[in-house]
Amino acid sequence: MKLDNAKANLANETLRALCEFIGCLVDAGPRYCPDERPYIERFFGTLAQRLSSRLPGYTGSHPRDLRRALADPKGNLRLYVSLDELEELVEYAITTYNGTPHTGLNSVTPLEAMEYLLNTQQTVLTRLAEHHRRTLCLMQSARRCRVRAYLEQGVRPHINLYGVRYTSGVLARSARLVGKQLLVYLNADDLRCVRAFLTDGTELGVLDAQGAWGVVPHNLKLRQEVRKLRDRRRSQPGDSNPIEAYVQAKLAQAKTSRKAATEYARTVRLLASAPITRTPAEAMSTRSAASSVVSAPAAVAADGVPIAPHTPAQPRKLTIGTGQVF
Repeated sequence: MKLDNAKANLANETLRALCEFIGCLVDAGPRYCPDERPYIERFFGTLAQRLSSRLPGYTGSHPRDLRRALADPKGNLRLYVSLDELEELVEYAITTYNGTPHTGLNSVTPLEAMEYLLNTQQTVLTRLAEHHRRTLCLMQSARRCRVRAYLEQGVRPHINLYGVRYTSGVLARSARLVGKQLLVYLNADDLRCVRAFLTDGTELGVLDAQGAWGVVPHNLKLRQEVRKLRDRRRSQPGDSNPIEAYVQAKLAQAKTSRKAATEYARTVRLLASAPITRTPAEAMSTRSAASSVVSAPAAVAADGVPIAPHTPAQPRKLTIGTGQVF
């Protein structure tokens, strides 16, 4: 993978994620030599021209850039783009780029060029392994959490993360880990569960948040706001559902406070868009899934006719037609 030799790309965490997790080689290249990376420079130049320079608040390439004055929202907060809207715009821009004819590809689209290479030159696309797709959280840096327990009070081993206890059946039975540190990987968009490892690399498994925190989907920002409100009101930490209490408090304040109304709307939108199902610890293999289908008894309809068991879906190979613009 070719990089632009920036400090952010040469950070130890970035190199570890690219080399150890993804399994690719890193080519930083010389500094201040964009000609050494023409494909990268052209792609980001097109993305900046078609998307970034048109967004409100664009700062331009220099202080006297005319586009900077034209994109100034002048304090109108309604013109600002949210993170969800920005993600949709970036996805649309990349999709449009992949489906638009490119002069550097003999006036064909990047998708058509990829299809040609796959069919004629037997080019193999590099794909991330399936077990790595289920553990994308390992690409980030781990947090060190100490295992705590109060056995004389009946509190079994657990860890504390952002004010919430996390534990599992395995950790609760591992009294030998009390006082030791665990490497914890989390998904900031869904804190209902985290993945824990021992310091020697042994996987401990998935730890679930206790109470309502392990049921209601929420992200790190929402948890911090709930904890801040709870500390301000000095409410009891053992609330049955602190997230629901936070939403109800913001709803009551929304009648007289515009800020509270905005926070309430953002929280409701966040809860509505949060993932309903959590990522499993490990995916069921194809063989075990097929055996479960074969070993399951055949269902019988009301009229006595046996119902055929459901078979696992088979993947289909789709072809990309020529001349399509996405």
